[in-house]
Amino acid sequence: MTRTLTRSYGDYETARSVVERLEEAGISSSNVSIVGRNGDGETNAEEGAGIGAGVGGAAGLLTGLGLLAIPGVGPVVAAGWLAATAVGAVAGAAAGGLVGSFIKEGHDEDEANYYAETVRRGGSVVSVRAEADQVLNVEAILDGAKPIDRTERTAQYRQEGWSRFDENADPYDREATASGRMTPPVV
Repeated sequence: MTRTLTRSYGDYETARSVVERLEEAGISSSNVSIVGRNGDGETNAEEGAGIGAGVGGAAGLLTGLGLLAIPGVGPVVAAGWLAATAVGAVAGAAAGGLVGSFIKEGHDEDEANYYAETVRRGGSVVSVRAEADQVLNVEAILDGAKPIDRTERTAQYRQEGWSRFDENADPYDREATASGRMTPPVV
């Protein structure tokens, strides 16, 4: 039986290194997805088109990275089945955009909202479809990279007034929020 395992990371580079380790461990790139903000979130089309080519010529999932604009999140780099599902959802083929993509893969609504909000706030998410005999190895790789503690981060978001991901919200500007130019969204 296939199980979807997902972790969020504070930065794109960590998530990218997790994807590389998963592929080195023999996990098929067709079972791995990554969605995140690369760098400061100021991603442009030329950068998005060249990101896959700029990962050192590696084969696999990372060579297929592309730019995707997700409502409420803004520009992200994404690859894999999760990105394809989110594109279909954004285009109206499925309900719920990024949140709907996570729910479709077996996450409950709270988890799905957390993962989408984490990407919105500049983090990155790696999600893996793992067969029963791969689960322990995949979990060790995902957890070995020190993912964000979902319980603690969700509590932090809620303390700031957040209740769920809002795809109609403006993309989150971490620098503006930190400097006091804007307040965190209350949803």
